[in-house]
Amino acid sequence: MKISALQTFHLRPRWLLLRIETDAGIVGWGEPVLEARALTVEKAIEEIGRRLLGRDPTAIEAIWQDIYRGDFYRGGPILSSALSGIEQALWDIKGKALGVPIHELLGGPVRERIRLYGWLNVASTGDYVADVARELGNREFTAYKFVPVPACEPLENPLFFDRVVETVAGLREVLGPETDMALDFHGRCSPSVAKRLCRELEPFRPLFIEEPVLPTNPRALRELRESTVIPIAAGERLFTRWDYADLLQAQAVHLIQPDLSHCGGIFEARKIAAMAEIHDIAVAPHCPLGPVALAACLQLDACIPNFFCQEHLTLGESLLAEPIRVENGYALLPEGPGLGVEIDESKLSALLFDGVWDTPRLYRKDGSLAEW
Repeated sequence: MKISALQTFHLRPRWLLLRIETDAGIVGWGEPVLEARALTVEKAIEEIGRRLLGRDPTAIEAIWQDIYRGDFYRGGPILSSALSGIEQALWDIKGKALGVPIHELLGGPVRERIRLYGWLNVASTGDYVADVARELGNREFTAYKFVPVPACEPLENPLFFDRVVETVAGLREVLGPETDMALDFHGRCSPSVAKRLCRELEPFRPLFIEEPVLPTNPRALRELRESTVIPIAAGERLFTRWDYADLLQAQAVHLIQPDLSHCGGIFEARKIAAMAEIHDIAVAPHCPLGPVALAACLQLDACIPNFFCQEHLTLGESLLAEPIRVENGYALLPEGPGLGVEIDESKLSALLFDGVWDTPRLYRKDGSLAEW
């Protein structure tokens, strides 16, 4: 079996899918998107793809090493995202060729179902209690994540802290004590602001705080971890096991969040999870993307012992022949071959767009750019 063609598709709202064809008629899908840089990643796939034509798609590790190490420059968001989507598609092909889900090729499942958490996309100021109550509707998940922090100054005044605390208190009121509440600071806070916020939010018992400071500062994360009882999470903006080494060795977080469309793919995330396991650090893969990325995450989640909870924004209703199945807030174990999902290609044309999507900008009071 040989790789015969690669094709990319930009799909709304901001997905980029990759279709790899083989001369045996087996097709694999991956999701190599990088938010706001999908067109750049698409070009990287085109350049890398020239070297893939005619190769055996089941030689996944050899191809991964060739893409990652074969050129002088390696890593970073663009190349790692392109590599991730290619790697996902190769695993999809291999699983389909062997007639088994990918998790069976990674050692088999260690759990019977996979816990999901949902997103609450409501404003961080205003009538958030009513917004959250309306968005929850028929509550399905056992945990939700929310961004309570607006654009942040290096040092903040009491009103800023009061508003964030009020928002989180309102969210806790709506969710009740039986539903977990995770908070995403999006790396917007300086270490001093984050430390004070964490202490003031402790009474509301968040499940975790994600990126309280930028993840490229493991020392600040470690100091923050030691100053609060709230679990600290980070990792979505790190690429491959080399980026994770300092974070894990410093024991800077309680929870890592590799993104399987950015970190190097399924098997690379499996290696990162194994590194985290020896430090007693849990794994909650980052996935604000489409159903192919989620399907890849579920394959990993099924077979790693230190998995905690899976982020998602869609179950694939607009694209998959059968959406990913969920019962009582848990995804069922994937049973189909490869990624375990089937793209309904008749739905592609309705979702196609030009791939242009810009990251929203946040600005401080003086007009300077704030962290998003």
